Amino acid sequence: MTPATATYRSWQRLPANRFGRALFSIGMCARVPYFATVLPSVEQLAPRLCVISAPKWWGVHNHIKTFHAIAACNLAEAAMGMLAEATVPTTHRWIPKAMNVRYLAKAQSRLRATAMLPEIPDFPTITSGAELAIPITITDRGGVEVVHADITVWVTPA
Repeated sequence: MTPATATYRSWQRLPANRFGRALFSIGMCARVPYFATVLPSVEQLAPRLCVISAPKWWGVHNHIKTFHAIAACNLAEAAMGMLAEATVPTTHRWIPKAMNVRYLAKAQSRLRATAMLPEIPDFPTITSGAELAIPITITDRGGVEVVHADITVWVTPA
């Protein structure tokens, strides 16, 4: 087993409570400032899984006062990025390559993005580069899927 990334080690070192999650989320936004536009809060992080929520506030409103589509994409990318940081070992690196998004319903409440891989890839076999598709489900407060994104990352040896 290879060492975890600095990002995932930070998550593991912080207290597993609201305070620890808030500190981690602030640190994530300090490192990737664009994520801060949706006020994300990382709720769960593990290899294969990341759950991030974001409140519905005026900064993410569109012209009809629902969660803006691109703000939802930002939330999806944050979930994908943290999942990749928790999953891809330090022997490899990753970068987003493509994003396919479907807007399924009006997002009229806070949102929760869940990025989950069915299984961890066999990283030692990735010797020249491979695509890894990460599905992200974004649900509203009632559990209705309002956005679905599939983000493809390019994984190569470090």
